[in-house]
Amino acid sequence: MPRTSLFALLVVVLALVAAVVSMVEGFWIGLIWLPLAGVASNVLWMNRRRAKLAEAAAASAEQG
Repeated sequence: MPRTSLFALLVVVLALVAAVVSMVEGFWIGLIWLPLAGVASNVLWMNRRRAKLAEAAAASAEQG
């Protein structure tokens, strides 16, 4: 897994934890963490997809 994917996964987890903790404490402003988690999730998804496509391209180049 690429390093940026690991960082994005860490940001997603931390943002979700921060949102849950702030909501439990009664602070509605904690909902601001949810868009950050969404953006980081998209970064994670795209990095994983890019790595998978690069792996497939390397495998096809190796075959033929």
